[in-house]
Amino acid sequence: MQNNYWLPELFNDLMNAGLNATKPCTTAPAINVMENENTYVVQLAAPGLKKEDFFVNINDEGNLIIKMEQKEEEKKENEKMHYLRREFSYTKYEQTLILPDDVAKENISAKVSDGILTVTLPKIEETKVKVARSIEIG
Repeated sequence: MQNNYWLPELFNDLMNAGLNATKPCTTAPAINVMENENTYVVQLAAPGLKKEDFFVNINDEGNLIIKMEQKEEEKKENEKMHYLRREFSYTKYEQTLILPDDVAKENISAKVSDGILTVTLPKIEETKVKVARSIEIG
C-alpha cells in the first residue's frame, strides 16, 4: 500500500501563521514535487546557494531531511568606508519529508543546478510474483 500523505506540514504552518502572533515571520523556499512511473522528484528553489549550503539525509525514522544555511561573510574591500546602516544576510531552512513506502531509500540522489536543489527519489521496482504452484488434493 502506498502512503500518499507524505507532503510536508509546511503548507499548514504557513496558512496558520497569521493566527499565532508569537511566530516570527518566515519565508520558506518554494517546493515542487513531481512523480512519474519510476521516480519522485523534489525541487527546492534556492537562488544564490551552492551545494555546500545544503545538507540532505535520511534520519533514523526513514524521513528525508533537507537543510540549507547561508551566511554572508563580511568583506573588507575599503578600510576607509564605514557603515551607517548594515543589514546582515542569513538564510536558514529545514524541512522533513515523510517518504512514501515505495521509495528506494538507498538510491536517493541530490544535486544543485541553476539555483534549484533537485532530490531524486527512485521507486522500488515491483517484482511480479508468479502464483504458479502445485495444489494438494485432500
